[in-house]
Amino acid sequence: MSATDPRAVTLGDLLDGLPAPHPVEAAAVAERVAASGRVLVVLDDDPTGTQSVHGVPVLTSWAEDDLAWGLQQGAPCVYVLTNTRALGPDDAARTNREVVTAGVAAARRLGVDVGFVSRGDSTLRGHFPLETDTITATLRELGEPVPDAVLLVPAFPDAGRITVGAVHHWCTGGTCTPVGETEFARDATFGFTSSDLRDWVAEKSAPSGGPAPVAREDVLALTLADLRRGPEAAAAVLRGARDGRVVVVDAADERDLRVLALAEELLAGEGQRFLHRVGPPFVRARVGMEERAPLTREEVPTGDARGGLVVVGSHVGLTTRQLEQLRGGHRLADQVEVEVAAVLDADRREQHLAAVVDRLVAALAAGDVVVSTSRVLTTGGDAAASLDIAVAVSRAVVEVVQGVVARTAPRFVVAKGGITSSDVARYGLGIRRAVVRGPLLPGLVSLWEPVEGPAAGVPYVVFAGNVGDDASLLAVVRTLSATP
Repeated sequence: MSATDPRAVTLGDLLDGLPAPHPVEAAAVAERVAASGRVLVVLDDDPTGTQSVHGVPVLTSWAEDDLAWGLQQGAPCVYVLTNTRALGPDDAARTNREVVTAGVAAARRLGVDVGFVSRGDSTLRGHFPLETDTITATLRELGEPVPDAVLLVPAFPDAGRITVGAVHHWCTGGTCTPVGETEFARDATFGFTSSDLRDWVAEKSAPSGGPAPVAREDVLALTLADLRRGPEAAAAVLRGARDGRVVVVDAADERDLRVLALAEELLAGEGQRFLHRVGPPFVRARVGMEERAPLTREEVPTGDARGGLVVVGSHVGLTTRQLEQLRGGHRLADQVEVEVAAVLDADRREQHLAAVVDRLVAALAAGDVVVSTSRVLTTGGDAAASLDIAVAVSRAVVEVVQGVVARTAPRFVVAKGGITSSDVARYGLGIRRAVVRGPLLPGLVSLWEPVEGPAAGVPYVVFAGNVGDDASLLAVVRTLSATP
């Protein structure tokens, strides 16, 4: 136990008495996946889910032709950036229906077997169970096989998010705290109280407006003890999951996720199908992808411009500390703030954003610049109002980026925060199709290479608000900058 917080434990405390991870190489999973011919379509509720993969296509648009392009790239998975974490429930459900409908149509046209993954947040924020319910309902309406069970796997060991005994933890600084007791559980839009995922499923299903709430005792748990006995033992537990039952899955190591992948492949041979609600690293493990070393300075095809653009929208405490480290540790040509109060004031908005663009364009000729939103988080009277404010601010940031790239091409663009990353990619830079080249930090921060549109040739870095340490943003900018 921590001396300062009796609820926090060390990782060693959590894993004490449990077997070591079952030895599974990524190649063993990749071989089984390749033999199946199945391609996973990953509905990514913000763009940061690509942080754990490399060499795969990513789409910010989901017409049937876009999905067909993705399915023809020869990769075992295709990411579709839905950004539903930034949407209200109705729009999130509509987006999920559209992606699944287009994905099924493209798969039928090409004769490809597809499976679906709903990628959520490793700290449990997002539209659950709405999104998995919508995917299941859409598959049923289209006459496709529906999943026998929904696997909930939020673990992200690279970032210190692990699940042990069905309890999800956030581990940092040597201690692990139940996620329901962290700042993430107090999220203005997607807040929660439960750390035990069985209770969390019951909590989140209660106000869904759909079927009757899921009872805790109806949620199945696949534990580390099961997983670390090997794929056959894990499959034996999953074999009993039918009729859309939710299964919460432990994981504290990449090998735990690979065991789950092999267990699923065993059951696929018996006709059992699963839908997934997962954190970022699940897909990498599920398709048998090796972890890639971070991209080096020489491997990043930066633009010719003098300065790069760093866009910071996230308001979590970690992002604010990372921004402070960047300001103190790297020479910046300018630091410009998009004032939330001005953005929300119709009389001041246009003039304020024009002034921000002018300053950024001038500064990029001299070096790297940061544009950030006000560091004091502005929220509304309820979750819907808070989301409306977040969307309005994100739109303002998009307009700023659009204004900048219309007048100059940055050496690189880094976007910090989930909603920010999505909107900057899709609307600010006009990225429709891209390839995820790899991480800039191990398993945490990904670099996209746009294959068409105004951002072609400008490396785009997707950086979640809640990952890395205090110096991570500084490290990324130094890798990309003309003046490291």
